[in-house]
Amino acid sequence: MKKVLLTLVLALTMIQGASAQFEQGKKYVGASLTGLNLSFSDMKDFAFGLDANAGYFIERDLMLVGNFGVDTSNGNLNEFTLGAKARYYLEQNGLYLAGGLQYRHFFSSSNDLQLTPEVGYCYFLNRYITVEPAIYFDLSLTDFSHKSEFGLKCGIGIYF
Repeated sequence: MKKVLLTLVLALTMIQGASAQFEQGKKYVGASLTGLNLSFSDMKDFAFGLDANAGYFIERDLMLVGNFGVDTSNGNLNEFTLGAKARYYLEQNGLYLAGGLQYRHFFSSSNDLQLTPEVGYCYFLNRYITVEPAIYFDLSLTDFSHKSEFGLKCGIGIYF
């Protein structure tokens, strides 16, 4: 009985600590590795990317995020992205839903504008640091069949 009670108290403490990080005025920085792409794109075969993010909670559970990313394919740097999105956190289970818009420049001299829906999970390692796996779908507005991507990414975030 003591173990069950202790486990319950620890779980409630963790939930309380996590929800405090999603309050208005909190800030966020993070980085994620992308590269497990299931690509609809004709532009690349295997890709590995790095995204840098910064965000600000404009109200409880709602954060605006800016991001910058670079992708490599076949050992060459072949594109960069610049975008903004909004994240809404479901505090009860750690999930977040995100959506936004990004500009993607391919070094093969083509550009693209994409919608970026995403579903992710925040696992708090401590009060400030999270591991954030996510599934994303970058929908091309200029050429859906050749430039859209579906993929997985995993990142680390810091809430302060």
